[in-house]
Amino acid sequence: MIEIPARIAFLKKIHLFYGLDESELETIANQLEEVSYASGQVIFRQGDKSEYFYMIYKGGVRIVRKHERKEIPLAVLVANDYFGEMGLLDRRKRSGTVTATSDTLLLVLSRENFESLYKRSALLRLNLDVAVRSRKLARTLQFKWLRDDEVIYFLARKHPIVLYQKLVLPVLSLGLPLALFYAYLAIAHFLIVAFAAGLSLLAAAGWIAWNIVDWGNDYYIVTNQRVVWLEKVIGIYDSRQESPLSTILSVGVETGQGGRILDFGDVVIRTFVGKIVFSNVSHPEQAQHMIEEYWNRTKAQAVSLEKEAMKNAIRKHLGLPLPTPPKPAASPPASSPPKPRTASALLRLLGANTLKLRYEFGDHVIYRKHWVVLILQAWAPFGGTLAVLLAFLIRLFQIIFDPNISFFPHADRWTPDTWLVVFFLTFFPFAAWLVYEIMDWSNDKYEVTSEQIIDIDRKPFGTESRNAAQLESILGTNYIRKGILGNLFNYGTVYITVGGTKLAFEDVMDPAAVQSDIDRRRVARQVKQNEAKVTAERERMAEWLATYHRNAETFKEEERRNQKPE
Repeated sequence: MIEIPARIAFLKKIHLFYGLDESELETIANQLEEVSYASGQVIFRQGDKSEYFYMIYKGGVRIVRKHERKEIPLAVLVANDYFGEMGLLDRRKRSGTVTATSDTLLLVLSRENFESLYKRSALLRLNLDVAVRSRKLARTLQFKWLRDDEVIYFLARKHPIVLYQKLVLPVLSLGLPLALFYAYLAIAHFLIVAFAAGLSLLAAAGWIAWNIVDWGNDYYIVTNQRVVWLEKVIGIYDSRQESPLSTILSVGVETGQGGRILDFGDVVIRTFVGKIVFSNVSHPEQAQHMIEEYWNRTKAQAVSLEKEAMKNAIRKHLGLPLPTPPKPAASPPASSPPKPRTASALLRLLGANTLKLRYEFGDHVIYRKHWVVLILQAWAPFGGTLAVLLAFLIRLFQIIFDPNISFFPHADRWTPDTWLVVFFLTFFPFAAWLVYEIMDWSNDKYEVTSEQIIDIDRKPFGTESRNAAQLESILGTNYIRKGILGNLFNYGTVYITVGGTKLAFEDVMDPAAVQSDIDRRRVARQVKQNEAKVTAERERMAEWLATYHRNAETFKEEERRNQKPE
C-alpha cells in the first residue's frame, strides 16, 4: 500500500497536476486505487468501455491499435506516464489495446472521480487540454525520423493568430481581381481585362493556400528523448533543429501583451548545443511545465544509469557476474514497409531536392546558395531562352493566322520559313546555357554531418574540389550578410575558422541558422567525446575501488600489526 505522502509526491511529478494546492492533491491521492498487472497482461482492449484514468507508478505499458487486421503501435509508456484520458473526455470506447510490458503498478482514478476533478479544476483542464491536443495531433501525423522506442509527449503548431496575420495581405490582394472583374463587366469589355482578373485571382488564391500550408508545416515536438523544431517550406527549405533532453539547461517563457491576453508566447529552451525557441505556441506555461517534467525525468534517469554503470564497472573488475538486463517486451511484428508511391518515385527521378536550399537526410544537412545567386548567374541565358521562345511563338502565330505568310514560302521546294528555323535553332544554345548555369549552381553544396563539415564545388562536366574539416577542429564561426540584396533576402556567407585557414559557406539562406547548425553539431560532437572520457574515468575509478576491495583485508591486517606495541 502506497502511503498518501508518497502518492502526493508522485502526483507532483506529473504536469497535469501542476498548480494544484496540497489539499486538492491530497483529495486526489485518497481517491486513487492501486492495481497490479503482470508482464504481458492486458489492462484493457480496444473497444472496451472507458471507465478509468490510469497513471503508471511502476513498470510500463505498450499501446497498440488494430486497423484492418494490422496492429499499429501507438506508444510505449513508462513510470510517471498516464493513459486512458481520451476515452473519458470524448465519452467513447477505447481506441487501442494496452498491455503491461513488465510487472506494473498503476494508480487508477474512476470515471466519476475523474469527471468531478475535471469539472472543478480549471488548471487541470488547461493542462490536460495541451496534452490531449498533442496526442490527437501526433496520431494524425507520421514522422519517419522517430526511433522505435521514441514517444511524442508534446506536439504543437504556432498559434492560429500567426496564420491570421500572414493572411492579411493575401486576403487584401483579392481586391485587385474583384476590381478587374467589375471593370470588365461594367466598363471595358476587353478580353485582356478578364484574363488579368482571372490570373490575379489565381495568384491571390495561391498566395492564401501557400500561407496556410506553410503555417501547417511547422511543428514543435517534445519526445521522451529530445526536443525538436521542425520547419518546412515546400520545395525550398527543410529543417529539423533538435537537442537531446539531457542537454537542456533551462526552460523559460516569453510573452507580449497580446500573448498574455490570447494565451500564446515563446517557449525558450536553452541547451548545451544552442537555443531552441518554440515560437508563438498556445498555452506556453503548460508547454513549459511539460518540457520540464520530461527533462527532470531524463536527469533522474541519467543519475540512476550512471550509478548502475559504476556498479557494473566495479563488478567487472572484481570478476563478479553482471546482472542480467530485463528482457524487452515482445513487440508486435513489424509490418512490411509501404511501397513508394508513384508520385514520390517520380519526384526522386526528377530530382526532388535539385532546387532546395536546405534539406536533410540522416545526420547530413545540405545547403545550397540562395536563389538570388542563381538569378544573377542565369539571367542572361534565361532572358535569351525566353526571348527566342516568344519570338518563335509569335512567328508561328503569324504564319497560322496571316494568309500572306506561308509555312513553306517557296512553292517549288519543301523549305520552312527562315525566321522560324532561325528562332528554333537559336533556342537550343540558350537553353543549354541555362541548364548549365542551373547545374553549376546546384552542384555547389555545403554539408554538415555529425563529424565534419564539407565544402563541395563541382563544375558540370568538369573538375570537382572538396574541402572538409572535423567538427572538433573548428575554432570559431561567424557570418556576414552583404549589401541590400543580402539583407533583403536574408542570405550571406558563414566563415568557419579551422586552424590557420577558413572555410566559407557562401551565399547560403539564413546564415545565422547555418551557423547555429554548425555550432550545435560541433558542441554535440564535443559532448560525445567528453562522454567517452567520462567512461574512461569511470573505468579508472572502478579499478581503484576494486583494487582496494581486493586488498582491504591485507590493509586491515597491516594496520593491526602497526598498532601492536613493540
